[in-house]
Amino acid sequence: MLSLKHSFRMAIASIGSSKLRSALTTLGIVIGVAAVIANVSLGASFSQYFTEEIGSVGNNFIIIQGKTANLFHDSELDIVKNTPGIVGVSPLSQEVAQVKYISTTRQIEVQGVSEDYEGVANIQMESGTFIDDKDKYMAVLGHDVAYEKFDRKISDKNTIELTFTRADGKTITQQFKVKGIVANPETTFVQSGIEPDVRIFIPIATMNEIMGEDYYWGFFAAAASMESIDDVTDEVDKRLARGLGVPFRDLDNEDAKPYLLVNQGEILEEVDKLSAALGSLLTSVALISLIVGSIGIMNIMLVTVTERTGEIGIMKSLGYKNYEILSLFMVESIVVGLFGGILGIILGVAGAYLVDSAMNLPYVFPVDMIFIGMFVSLVVGLLAGIYPANKAARMNPVDALRHE
Repeated sequence: MLSLKHSFRMAIASIGSSKLRSALTTLGIVIGVAAVIANVSLGASFSQYFTEEIGSVGNNFIIIQGKTANLFHDSELDIVKNTPGIVGVSPLSQEVAQVKYISTTRQIEVQGVSEDYEGVANIQMESGTFIDDKDKYMAVLGHDVAYEKFDRKISDKNTIELTFTRADGKTITQQFKVKGIVANPETTFVQSGIEPDVRIFIPIATMNEIMGEDYYWGFFAAAASMESIDDVTDEVDKRLARGLGVPFRDLDNEDAKPYLLVNQGEILEEVDKLSAALGSLLTSVALISLIVGSIGIMNIMLVTVTERTGEIGIMKSLGYKNYEILSLFMVESIVVGLFGGILGIILGVAGAYLVDSAMNLPYVFPVDMIFIGMFVSLVVGLLAGIYPANKAARMNPVDALRHE
C-alpha cells in the first residue's frame, strides 16, 4: 500500500528531478501569496499610520468651523464650553501675515488661540511654554517656522515682527516676543486648523484686536473620551443650532446649517473605510496572481502525468489502486503549492517591511496572515492537482504501458 510518507518522498523526488520547471511552477504561487500578504500588511500599516497621525493633532477633538465670517462670538463659545462632556475648547482665528526675523520676511499662517488649545490640540513644547490668556504680544512658533523658514534659527525669547492686513486694506505691524517653540510632531497629516508645525500661535484676543474683529473663525474642542465623542458632538450640534436659530427640522441637513462640525471618530471612520477599500482593491489584484499560479501548477501536473504515463502503467500492473495513484499526484501538487506558499510568505513579510521602512510607516504584520497564506497555498495546490491526478488515476494500465 502506498503510504502518505512514501507519496511525499516520491513527490519531492519528482520535483527535484526538474528543478527549473518546478521553480517556474511555484513562481505564480510565490508572487500571489507574497502580494496578498504584503498588501494586507501595508493596509494595516496605513490604517495605524493615519490613526496615529490623527491622534497626534488632538485628544478626542471636535472641530467646528463657520461657513461665513462673523458667525461665532463669545455667546457661541459659552454654548460649546458649557455642553456636557466637553473638557476643553479654544476659539480659533487665522490670518496669513508677513513675518520678519532679522532681514528675512516670509508669508506664514498665524493662528489666534486661547490657552486651552495646548491641551485639546495635544501641543507638545520643545522649549519655552505655550501662550496663556493673560499674554498679549507673545507668540509660539511651530517647529518648521522656528528652524526651517528663516535664514537663521529662531529660539524662545527672540523677537519677530508680524504685519497683518485688515479687511479694509490697512496694515498693522507689531513686534512679538517668542515665548516657546512647538516640538516637532513628526507627522505629515495636514488639515486646516490642526497641524501645528507650520504655524505661529498668538493670543486670540490680540489677534482680534489687531484685525479689528470680535468674532471667531471656529472652535477646537475636546470631548471627555472617544466613547462619548459622538454623543457630545450631537449635543454641541443641537445647542449651536438652537443658539443660531437653525430650525429643528433642519438639524440633520448639513446644507441648512451655517457651520461645519466634524469629530476625530468620524475622521478615523472615513480613514478606515478608505484603507479597507484600498486594501480590498490591492488584494483582489494580488489574487489574480494566485489564479495564474494555480493554472501553472495544473499545466505542469498535466505535463508530468503525460511524461510519467509509462510509470503509471507499471504501478497499476503492480497492483496500485486508483486512489493511491490519485494521492501520489495530489501530494505532489500540494507540495508544490505549499513550497510556493512558504516562499511567498517570506517574500511578502520582507517586502512589506522594506516598503514600510522606505515610506516611514509603522510596521504592522497580522500574524494570522502566515496561517492564511499557508492555507491559501494548500488549497491552490489541492484544487490545481485534482484534474491531473484524477486523469492519472483513471488511466487504463494496458494503454499506459503501451505509451511511448
